[in-house]
This record gives sequence, structure tokens and C-alpha cells, in this order.
Amino acid sequence: MFTVNATDARNKWSDFINSVIREKPKIIKRTKDYIFVSNLEMAKEMLKIYTFTANIFKEEDGSVTISLNEIDIVTNGKDEEEALNRLVNDLIEYAEDFYNDFQYWYSAPNRKKHLPYILNVLLQDSHKGVKKLIKCQRGEN
Repeated sequence: MFTVNATDARNKWSDFINSVIREKPKIIKRTKDYIFVSNLEMAKEMLKIYTFTANIFKEEDGSVTISLNEIDIVTNGKDEEEALNRLVNDLIEYAEDFYNDFQYWYSAPNRKKHLPYILNVLLQDSHKGVKKLIKCQRGEN
């Protein structure tokens, strides 16, 4: 069954957790509340389509600017590598801020749609993992 009563989940907590980890995601129902429960591997699979595209611009001074399309983050660096590393750092920082002050960010109508992207960033094991989520393309100045 997809929905599990909260009392049943609590009474058989170890069995419930084992079934989520080894079998499939489930939903716990508590009165009018529903909680989705999944293991990390499945969560990563569900979120893997939430990747980023970024436009790269060569500036007149020789520096490089990268602009993320899905979330309004723009960085500049002396070259493409430095700009991309700064973008990754800024994206991780934004994801952590979003999560740490969740009620504020999620309640903003223009930020609510960022949630799956934020979760995908937070589930990455490293900066390298976050960098792999970004597909860069040449922009037009």
C-alpha cells in the first residue's frame, strides 16, 4: 500500500524504514497531513532532471561572466574556470540559505519553483557533483 498510517509506521518503525530503503518510497498519513518518505538514491533519481543551463559571456576586459538560467545567479571571473567555480560556490551557498531559512524562501512566489533544484544541489556529494549539474553554452553579448 502506498499510504501508511502514522501509528502503523511508528509501531513498526524499523520495518517501515527498511521497506522504504530496500523497496520503495511511501507516504505516511497523519490526520490531514501527508509525509513523503524515500531513500536518498531514489530521491536523487527523482531530482536528476533538475539540472541547470548557464550562458557564458566573454567581457571586453577579457574576463568571463556566467549567468545561470533557472536561478538568478551571475558570476564573473578572470577565465571560464574561475567563473564556473564561483557559480558553483554561489549556487551551493544559495541552496544552503534556502534550506536554512526555508519558510522565507519557499513562501516567496518567485522562489517556490527553485525547490527541486535546491534539493538536487544539496544531495550532491561534492562541488564536482554540483558542477556536473550545469551545462554551459555560449551567450551573446
